[in-house]
Amino acid sequence: MLKEGQFMAAEETIVLDQPTGSAGTTRVNVRVIDIIAALAAQEVEGVASLRGSISDRAQEAFGFMVRGKGVEIVQTETGLTIDVYIYVNYGVSVPKLAVQVQERIMMQIAAMTELTVNTVNVHVEGMISPKTATTIDPNNLFGEEETVEDAQ
Repeated sequence: MLKEGQFMAAEETIVLDQPTGSAGTTRVNVRVIDIIAALAAQEVEGVASLRGSISDRAQEAFGFMVRGKGVEIVQTETGLTIDVYIYVNYGVSVPKLAVQVQERIMMQIAAMTELTVNTVNVHVEGMISPKTATTIDPNNLFGEEETVEDAQ
């Protein structure tokens, strides 16, 4: 059993409240909550990305979807506390962005699971400038093909 304030392991599940007359229980893996929170945060304009490991970024470069990164969840008797770790785009208002991220995460989790989220702590890990926001061309991973800019 999870103790109050203890971080949840990926294999932990949360039992959802059941409607009257239901025939059983519904359990949701905590990774599902991670995914909902991560996707909700990434939908907010101004969020460049969530914190992830180098292997997460490598997988994303090859088109794999890495979800739940940059999200930590603690379950208490009264609900969930979520910590989300983000990188923001240069020029955005960090306080306004943080409020939007908090609202979006709380709304999505409530809509999809009916779970109570007490707190969403937004941790800004860094800022991405337009010059450092680069993309990887999967057809030219090693820069062997000459681009139009290189030819000039």
